[in-house]
Amino acid sequence: MDDLDSLTNSLLAEIGRADSAAALEELRIAALGKKGTITGLVKTLGAMDAEERKVKGAAFNAAKDRIAAALDARRAEIAARELDARLAFERVDVTLPVRAEAQGRIHPVSQVTEEVIAIFAHMGFTLAEGPDVEDDWHNFTALNIPPDHPARQMHDTFYLQDDKAAAAPAGAGAGGNRPALLLRTHTSPVQIRHMQANRPPYRIIAPGRVYRSDSDMTHTPMFHQVEGLVIDRDIHMGHLKGCLEEFLRAIFGIPDLRYRLRPSHFPFTEPSAEMDIGCSRKGGVLKLGEGDDWLEILGCGMVHPRVLEYAGVDSNQWQGFAFGLGIDRIAMLKYGIPDLRAFFEADVRWLRHYGFAPLDVPTLSAGLNR
Repeated sequence: MDDLDSLTNSLLAEIGRADSAAALEELRIAALGKKGTITGLVKTLGAMDAEERKVKGAAFNAAKDRIAAALDARRAEIAARELDARLAFERVDVTLPVRAEAQGRIHPVSQVTEEVIAIFAHMGFTLAEGPDVEDDWHNFTALNIPPDHPARQMHDTFYLQDDKAAAAPAGAGAGGNRPALLLRTHTSPVQIRHMQANRPPYRIIAPGRVYRSDSDMTHTPMFHQVEGLVIDRDIHMGHLKGCLEEFLRAIFGIPDLRYRLRPSHFPFTEPSAEMDIGCSRKGGVLKLGEGDDWLEILGCGMVHPRVLEYAGVDSNQWQGFAFGLGIDRIAMLKYGIPDLRAFFEADVRWLRHYGFAPLDVPTLSAGLNR
């Protein structure tokens, strides 16, 4: 028993000197682990007679309990000490003056995109997305754009070239084996991909980046568009007119906004139209919703039956309309931004002036930004 008491006191002393959780764990294993000293003593009970086993068994268990309790107590002391040290290190002096924090701003293009989505979502549209890198079939052919159309030429479209196929201006792959790859010139290919992957009816909008070889105050090589598609059994131009009227009056916040539809031509719609909104240009200042002048705002029309057939939709049963407009242009008109190129110059001062607070989320119930 003297040896047991001596061993127990020695272990308790080492536990008291331990200064970390790792050191305590080593002591626990050395004493109470499978090959620990106390565990080894317990294993000798099998060779003892009943009376001796009863006496020494109680002593061994008492020693185990004392060591386990000491380990728990020391572990709690070390944890409390480490917590105190951490709190002291991480303490914040609340008496210090407040330091101004940098505040991020939401880009006008991102904000207007959310405004557009909110309006069309209220009308039952769902969001559709597609790749920025397209093939010429989805970008041109499936939209009924002929091979000799100017939009297919390299001075308008950014063609890509890989190791296996060189892009051709007319849209044919090298040797006719692989389709030419390009940066999409509009988000209309999203409509084709959506129709191919889903069964009608459809009611979608497709906002996103598009690319064209152009650059001036009102054009940039990369800009943003949103296009809409509605396909059902009894859709007509009246539905298109009502949909766009509701959208334009909501996005500009002008309940009585004047507008008109002019006949036009697009390969993917028939009949096609362009939509103008009323404005004034007096004194060189553009104002929407007043005056006798007109401003072109978007293109639209009834989806060409050939486009439906390309997408695998029976044009004898289904028909509908499509439209497209520039998100950047909406932002310029709505928030008085004069130069489109400034959208992409990453000028923090410009963003601080034209940007929006991060929590200023546009909704129809709370109101869109004016």
